[in-house]
Amino acid sequence: MLYDVVIIGAGVVGSSTARYLSRFDLEIAVLEKEEDVCSGTSKANSAIVHAGHDAKPGSLKAKFNLLGSKMMEGLSKELDFSYKRNGSFVVCFSKEDMPSLNELYQRGLENGVEGLEILDGDEVRRREPNLSENIVAALWCPTGAIVCPFELTQAMAENAATNGVEFIFNTKVEKIEKKDDYYLINDSIKTKAIINCAGVYSDTIHNLVSDKKYHIIPKKGDYVLMDREVGGLVSSTIFQLPTKAGKGVLVTPTVHGNLLVGPSATDIEDKNGNNTTSDDLSMIIDRAKLSANNIPFNKTITSFSGIRAHEEGGDFIIEEATDNFFDCVGIESPGLSAAPAIGEYVSELVSKKLNASKKDHFVGERKGIVKLSSLSFEERAELIKHNPSYGQIICRCEEISEGEIVDAIRRKPGATSLDGIKRRVRAGMGRCQAGFCSPKVMEILSRELGKPLEEICKNNPNSKLVIGKMKED
Repeated sequence: MLYDVVIIGAGVVGSSTARYLSRFDLEIAVLEKEEDVCSGTSKANSAIVHAGHDAKPGSLKAKFNLLGSKMMEGLSKELDFSYKRNGSFVVCFSKEDMPSLNELYQRGLENGVEGLEILDGDEVRRREPNLSENIVAALWCPTGAIVCPFELTQAMAENAATNGVEFIFNTKVEKIEKKDDYYLINDSIKTKAIINCAGVYSDTIHNLVSDKKYHIIPKKGDYVLMDREVGGLVSSTIFQLPTKAGKGVLVTPTVHGNLLVGPSATDIEDKNGNNTTSDDLSMIIDRAKLSANNIPFNKTITSFSGIRAHEEGGDFIIEEATDNFFDCVGIESPGLSAAPAIGEYVSELVSKKLNASKKDHFVGERKGIVKLSSLSFEERAELIKHNPSYGQIICRCEEISEGEIVDAIRRKPGATSLDGIKRRVRAGMGRCQAGFCSPKVMEILSRELGKPLEEICKNNPNSKLVIGKMKED
């Protein structure tokens, strides 16, 4: 089969591009080297929808950050994913740094960010009582927000699939050849056009087809995640005044009610090097204490690390690199915020190049998985009456039912692994970190997918958890 477009990478940018491109009458496939969407950079980040004050005016980061931020709330209603406009503070700890804070304010105005204010320390603490007495001032950004990166990416992917996009997993792109009027990928997949959304591997994919070479520097960021019972320590996202090393360590609630602290910013060589380190975790804990008092680190339920795709030039690279080969390279922070705008922009570029017309019947809305824990007792009872599997609680920490897990598997593209379930419905995200629910979730996956328990994986095919039976039935 000859596709019109192949998108490489099923992260938030690839899935967003697939969603917006599916508005057009094209045959589209998404290739992903992992077993699921949202398995790379998109799965481990701060989950912040940045207001847009930080990026250099005139840069692609500034342009797409502001556009994406403005799109996100409406998109959350169309595609039914968690979003909260909680605002953000950029805090300053000394009067000597006030010129830098004012510069950030002016930059935000130039970028078109609305509602920015500089507040003194007393006003900041009035709004956020748990912030440090050492804060002398802060930039208030009312348009800052938080989102669930898993839900956002999955919503985009599901909506794309509803509109005919094919997702092909466990497929690493090793080879791309340019033929007369198409590209040949891995000696088997033919396509008229390619969109490179490969995250930290976007330089590798680009360099397969172009004489102009790019270089991604993987930048690792460690995080500490605390229990939902302490998520109310702050209501807004608390940034520190940026330095050359990055935006600093933040303290923020999540849309699910946890408290998140991080990230570090460590350049590494291994693009898969997402192990946490004691040095980086100690650093972010110490730095976070500058912003807020009495952060309850004794309520930590997990730590994790994500890899950012930092390109040497420092800005997003979004262009047609060579004939019908389109790049989305170096999409680091604020990439999550910018993803909807990038997806829409690239879809217009590609559809225009291929002279594609819009579909008559594009489905622009998607309904998310039912969240049993958010329903009233009456609503739960009605749901269980029609489907008793919603009455079987599998994950006690997060109150996730069998019905939700089954829905996550049966969707398109659906979960095929423990992590796929975790990212879709949060089974295993709670206090025990899947200590109790994993066996039950594996049994449901085994039943629904028609696979033996020994074939069920944590994530990729090399992460099997069961190697055999102690005794036969």
